[in-house]
Amino acid sequence: MSQQTEQIQSSDIGDILENSLNGIRPDRNDYLRLLESDDIQLMGLVSGHLTRKQFGKKASFVNNIILNYTNVCITDCKFCAFYRSPGEEDSYTLSLEQIENRVKTACNMFKIRQVLFQGGHNPNLELKYYEDAFKLIRTKFPQVGVHGLSPSEIDIIASVEKSSTKEVLARLKDAGLQSIPGAGAEILVDSVKDVISPKKITSEEWLRIMEEAHSLDIPASATMMYGHVESNNDIVEHFYKLTQLQEKTNGFMAFIPWSFEPNNTLMQKEGTVTNSAGGIRLLKMIAISRLVFDGLIPHLQSSWLTNGVGMAQLALQYGADDFGGTLIGEEVVSCTGSRSTELTGQKIIDAIHQIGYQAEERDNFYNTVCMH
Repeated sequence: MSQQTEQIQSSDIGDILENSLNGIRPDRNDYLRLLESDDIQLMGLVSGHLTRKQFGKKASFVNNIILNYTNVCITDCKFCAFYRSPGEEDSYTLSLEQIENRVKTACNMFKIRQVLFQGGHNPNLELKYYEDAFKLIRTKFPQVGVHGLSPSEIDIIASVEKSSTKEVLARLKDAGLQSIPGAGAEILVDSVKDVISPKKITSEEWLRIMEEAHSLDIPASATMMYGHVESNNDIVEHFYKLTQLQEKTNGFMAFIPWSFEPNNTLMQKEGTVTNSAGGIRLLKMIAISRLVFDGLIPHLQSSWLTNGVGMAQLALQYGADDFGGTLIGEEVVSCTGSRSTELTGQKIIDAIHQIGYQAEERDNFYNTVCMH
């Protein structure tokens, strides 16, 4: 790093970057300075260095499918092009037999290690539906991890069951749920949620359900959806709330910042957001996320889903260490028409090799399955 020391010292965020290189994470005031700085290349240089120090020149990925079990949803988020209201003509809910067939086919064709089980907020589904689905997957396909149900889905199940979210989580864990995706966080500031997803759970509820999951030894991912109506201060608040919870529970395995894709959404129709945030913003978010969570949340995903493979390769050099999943069968982002939303494991391996990195195939808990 020696030839870059001078650059760092003369940068407007030099003190923050020097601290990071010495193992001192930025504090809340630093987050805003990082977000307001245009020194993205220098942030990426430091973030990339921290990542390689921890992981070497390798990037992990998981062979997985997304099982969008239902598109029926009563939450009407303005950023979603996937959902259908109950009773709409093209609404669906998968049967257990359909779930089994999809997982079986994916095991045979792609040797998957994870099912990402996510769908709409369907008030017609009881807890038993999820329990039966998870038991089926874990019994018949024991090598496949179940990573499913965001906090907002847990919340709707609890209200259908007239039960507590913690009780629902405990029963789902007994049935085979192993970890929870971070969806539904969007930006953990209610004034933002009031605009983009007014019917969804509040920031505090999302954090509470995550804390309950962590207390039951169910680890999770954390996410942030940026590039819509949020301000830099809102992002600061989001980072701060996640670091506070992680310092308390250590339950987050990974952080995934992803860019809002406006196509075919109500937000685009209403003219609230017309374009996505783009690649430079992604690299900045990846670099800042590594600095913010270094030594706290171990893994940072490259977010190829909304930004494409080329940007994901750059993200791996700007602080990400994980490519994410193959996402076979993904339906939510594909409804925006933004781009192809699935990759084979081989395509990910090739993309990682192209930047001179080793590819590590992993399981649901970020354990190595094999190296490529």
